[in-house]
Amino acid sequence: MENKRNKFLTATAAALAVTAVAVVPASAASPFSDVKESHADFEGISTLYAAGIISGYPDGTFKPDTNVTRGQAAKMIAGALKLDTKEVEDPKFTDISASNPYYGSIAALVGLNVITGYGDNTFRPNQTITHGDLAKILASIPTLPELESAKNHEASEKVTRGQLATFIAEALTKSNPETPETPETPETPETPEDGFSLSILHVNDTHARADRLPKLATAVKEQREAKENVLTLHAGDVFNGTLYFNEFHGQADLALLNEIGFDAMVFGNHEFDLGGSSEGHQALVDFIKAAKFPFVDANIDFSADDKFTGLFTDLISSEPENGKIYSGIVKEIDGEKVGIFGLTTEETKEISSPDKVTFTNYIDEAKKAVAAFEGMGVNKIIALTHIGYNDNANVDNDILLAKNVPGIDVIVGGHEHVGLEKPVVVDTNTVGEAKDATIIVQAKEQVEFLGTLDVTFDENGVVKAHEGQLIGLGEVVPDEASVKLLAPYKAKVDEINNVEIGVKIDQALENPRTSGTDPSVRNSETALGNIITDGMLAKAQKYTDKTVIMALQNGGGIRTDIPAGNITVGQVINVLPFNNTLALVDVTGAELKAAFEVSVQDTPKEHGRFLHIAGGKLQYDSSKEVGSRVVSIEYLDKTTGKYVALDDTKTYTVATNAFTAKGSEGYVMFEKAYADGRVTDLGLSDWENLKEQLLSLKEVKTTTEGRIVDVAKKQ
Repeated sequence: MENKRNKFLTATAAALAVTAVAVVPASAASPFSDVKESHADFEGISTLYAAGIISGYPDGTFKPDTNVTRGQAAKMIAGALKLDTKEVEDPKFTDISASNPYYGSIAALVGLNVITGYGDNTFRPNQTITHGDLAKILASIPTLPELESAKNHEASEKVTRGQLATFIAEALTKSNPETPETPETPETPETPEDGFSLSILHVNDTHARADRLPKLATAVKEQREAKENVLTLHAGDVFNGTLYFNEFHGQADLALLNEIGFDAMVFGNHEFDLGGSSEGHQALVDFIKAAKFPFVDANIDFSADDKFTGLFTDLISSEPENGKIYSGIVKEIDGEKVGIFGLTTEETKEISSPDKVTFTNYIDEAKKAVAAFEGMGVNKIIALTHIGYNDNANVDNDILLAKNVPGIDVIVGGHEHVGLEKPVVVDTNTVGEAKDATIIVQAKEQVEFLGTLDVTFDENGVVKAHEGQLIGLGEVVPDEASVKLLAPYKAKVDEINNVEIGVKIDQALENPRTSGTDPSVRNSETALGNIITDGMLAKAQKYTDKTVIMALQNGGGIRTDIPAGNITVGQVINVLPFNNTLALVDVTGAELKAAFEVSVQDTPKEHGRFLHIAGGKLQYDSSKEVGSRVVSIEYLDKTTGKYVALDDTKTYTVATNAFTAKGSEGYVMFEKAYADGRVTDLGLSDWENLKEQLLSLKEVKTTTEGRIVDVAKKQ
């Protein structure tokens, strides 16, 4: 049997001999704008750049003082050794898939016993590497000389990009100092013979989660390092959802979005939430002007609002300016033209406050945009949308867009908060006839994921191959530069968390949870649940002409109590920490009864699906069989002031959170209503609704009112 270790020694020695390089003179010009001759790692960085081993970021920087992750280190070392990263064996780490940008480099080094993973069978590519870890890796390469530059660091100290470049450059020049090669000029990427390949990075519905953007920054940088021809797109709803928005109206998010670097953004409905305020859309205008990227939106008319004068045009531009709005833009990438246009849901006029800003039909505007691009000779077209993947079919959604408008190759979507783990292909039109494929992607919400889509076009601009995934950001190491940018905003938000809202309670609003069958927020009415649902009902009624008869809140979403004393903003947020939004659901009386059967099916045991109620009364019998427990349901008829029974055949409007409205916790009747287009997400923050409700009360009741009664307990 062939000795794998001997094979490793031979391969590594050969690789080092091949990659011996000449040191770039200290007087050479810096290849990167942020690497000056005075920088400690200038020589190493310049040497590896000249040899074609490293490249920088698209903005011409190298960021030499940024800490290196394990994945980045693997890529640089494998590149220096000129290892084959294509034909490799699966390293079988649970956190590394074949689509990971560092997969090939990691696999190649594992195959040569240069690197290993952790005991739990993970590699942790996004974890920063220390000098101690790097020393072990370099020591495993047999022909590597002892490095003087590596001796002056503590083992626990983290390695920067510049330091790693210096170590590798020193190793390669010392490995064969007598036969240096002429510095190579990095090859210019060529368009593959079998088509033009484009990598799209995308996020949507980030909803003021500025605290998560440093992790997004890291993930985006890693993808850009690993891929060519990259577009980075935001599918709308930066505004609203956390204290970062309440305090800074988008400017905290924008500081980090500008640092990350986007090619385009479309407006979400929440971008217009402040339109009804005394200052109108001034915060949105300020956000647009300060953006270091253009905005695209083909079905919004800003002309009636003077604040937007000079910021928008209904034309498609090949030379778009940052901080301006266009129907669409053309990006030239590696000699190929790519068209990007935007669409925002027409529901915005009902679920937000657009004021004088108006909306036109998305299908009509999409057809105009495609025709305009094709007239310019652009045959690769991306729709950047905020209309929902399969949202209300009576208004707009991405599937209908793909089926109705030929010529759209990719739809990067938002609004519905759907996490499409794999891209969806639409290759038939509205009558089932075959059409060129349209690829749809969406990356859930609140910066939980970075979406990636690698797509290849043929010479006619038709999609011939694609691959995509969602990259979870939970364990990603935050980008240090972004953390520093966020720091002053975070300090203010942390301070506001302790601000008192102006309401004092003498007794706690309890949130009981038990391990048995005692009264719990997950099996019984609570005073806190009543206040939450009362606020939901009052808020929902302001946003529709329909009569909202009830509001419902799942007990699992109420996470903690509010202690006696002066209530703070942070305490309110901790009660409802999931950033849920308020939704309207149109259901029949029969469906609503079925929902309450689901609500009480586990009682007296606890379950998060248990519903708290405003505007109605429920009696049930926990001693009866599951599915037959509801005794009576009544709602308050506002015209008579009396409680009346539900009519099974009549349709009612109820309010709940979007989590429940989409059918979570077993509410299949709500899931069906959602699929039928009978759900409207108002996008209003649940904790802000609770705060407003507490402020509106003359007296905060800390006792229950008999809204939900288990008759079995009375017997």
